[in-house]
Amino acid sequence: MGLTRPRIYVTVMAFEELLEDPVIQKYLHELVGPKGMPVAAAPPDGEVTDEELAEELDMELNDVRRALFILYENDLASYRRLRDEDSGWLTYLWTFEYEKIPGNLEDELYRLLDALERRREYEADNEFYLSEGAGLRFEFSEAMDYDFRCPETGEPLQPHDNAHLIEAMDERIAELREELNVERTVDIPA
Repeated sequence: MGLTRPRIYVTVMAFEELLEDPVIQKYLHELVGPKGMPVAAAPPDGEVTDEELAEELDMELNDVRRALFILYENDLASYRRLRDEDSGWLTYLWTFEYEKIPGNLEDELYRLLDALERRREYEADNEFYLSEGAGLRFEFSEAMDYDFRCPETGEPLQPHDNAHLIEAMDERIAELREELNVERTVDIPA
């Protein structure tokens, strides 16, 4: 199973417009967490030092640095170093690069689609048995190894119908495919 990834051209929004979007707010919150959100939600124009941000936002310097590093790891911030010639200390000047957010979100959706398709295939290709008392689910081969008895409770394992789970995955996969404008391709053996 493969994905044909169409080329999507994204119109870059202004910072203010971008940060008003609830999806982008949630994305940033997931990345930097509640302590880093003031840093992510207030990107300055141009370069800024971590010390300036900490003072401006009235935050602990370590929390600011943590948020900046997470943004950097996700290609949403970059920095350049300057060395003070007298003291030898390094100063980091940070620049926010939020124009990459739409592309990052699109990449996340593709990863989610791929993971859902693989999980759906796993669910469809296997037969499962459930121990309700222990809250455990076993593949057929595992259940057979335990003589269809729960290893924790000793109760008989019951067949588990996962059709509702597969149906929910099918619906979400269809939604993602529509959102990404992706068609499924079939791998044909040579």
